[in-house]
Amino acid sequence: MEKVLKNALKSAKADYVEIRVQEGVSTGITYVGKELEGIGENNTFGGCVRAFIHGGWGFVAFNDIANLSRYVEMACEQARFVGTEQSQIAPIPVILDHVKTKVEIDPADISLTDKQAICNRYNNLILSSRQIQTSNVRYLDSHGSVYFANTDGSFILQETIFCGISLLAMARDGMNVQQAYHSVGDLRGFSNVQHMEQKCEEVTKRAVDLLTAKSVSGGKYTVIADPKLCGVFVHEAFGHLSEADFIYENKKLRELMVMGKRFGIDALSIVDDGSLVGEAGYNKYDNEGTPTQKTYLIKDGILTSRLHSRETAAKMHEKPTGNARAISYAHTPIVRMTNTYMEPRNYTFQKMLSEVDNGIYAIGALGGQTNMEMFTFSAEEAYMIRNGKLQEKVRDVVLTGNVFETLMNIDAIGDDLEIHGGLGGCGKGGQSPLRVSDGGPHVRIRNVVVGGR
Repeated sequence: MEKVLKNALKSAKADYVEIRVQEGVSTGITYVGKELEGIGENNTFGGCVRAFIHGGWGFVAFNDIANLSRYVEMACEQARFVGTEQSQIAPIPVILDHVKTKVEIDPADISLTDKQAICNRYNNLILSSRQIQTSNVRYLDSHGSVYFANTDGSFILQETIFCGISLLAMARDGMNVQQAYHSVGDLRGFSNVQHMEQKCEEVTKRAVDLLTAKSVSGGKYTVIADPKLCGVFVHEAFGHLSEADFIYENKKLRELMVMGKRFGIDALSIVDDGSLVGEAGYNKYDNEGTPTQKTYLIKDGILTSRLHSRETAAKMHEKPTGNARAISYAHTPIVRMTNTYMEPRNYTFQKMLSEVDNGIYAIGALGGQTNMEMFTFSAEEAYMIRNGKLQEKVRDVVLTGNVFETLMNIDAIGDDLEIHGGLGGCGKGGQSPLRVSDGGPHVRIRNVVVGGR
């Protein structure tokens, strides 16, 4: 493959050209209620050429590598049509590397029958409660290899093994419908999805318990967010604002995201790190061949960096961070997060809890939306806090606010970092789902607007 790609690049007449070829096999199994909705294996092979001429990009995706030289020519032709300025692309090292992957249990060594049997067992456990109306169990694994070559002289082969499962229980009492959810997914192999019987029972119990929980009374509260909700907040509310293509194209955001600006207390640090082996967002190199790294977006409360592709780094006179990613060979790389989390500090959960007279402990996230610096998230479950102790379960907890004000209102950061992957992934620019992880410790936030029903 190396010889094929490099030979095709020899004829390229452009400021820069890269070729990416992807091959792999994936397995998917889905149960909805009692029904096996889907089961099967899928093989993938394809590639793309990206050419850069006078600041314009050309992009051609293909499934037949026999005409690769022609695809290079086509991408160059496209770039010539749109290029009108000087090409800007930040320099990176020339890389020659083969990134192999190892897992304790390779999903490829487990038969489709055995995978289906595990999903069936988990599904039956969720449905065993009379108050569960329906369920959803979804399994996915994939083996992939991505070949990359560019006119700088790099050639990289990266191998990846992903495996994960999601469990959903939906409980019903008349018109009252509640759900609970759990998902895992990363690059640690099939052991990820084994022995999850207890998780099935927990998901089922959470959904049923929510049927009798009262809706929270709306107002401003001190909120303790668990590691999962902290991670969702870091990713959705702040991480996307740190993606340099978004910043470069948005004048208002450039004014908000000024380097050196204080965004929180000294203890607050937010990181994106694509080099965390085993996590869902791990890659040794991004889809432009840039080495991934640990990037402090906020360090000691101060905005210190942002996430870059080679082009955004050059345009903003900064360094590439290894965050140019595409969901497949059929898509062009754009600036994306990898493993994004808040660093832990020294507060125990019990100490954090003991200092709250009247508040809410919010756990997990069912979903949410962001609009620039404004966010809305729905907690999966929650408890009232009174006089430093957890009290009754409440539901319909919706957290709303301005991300910058919320970061400034963080007054305690826990010592219990957790990083989570899953099957959902991240969406941006029509590319979804992209494998990522997010996380953090427990975190306490003052003056959070909480809406209920």
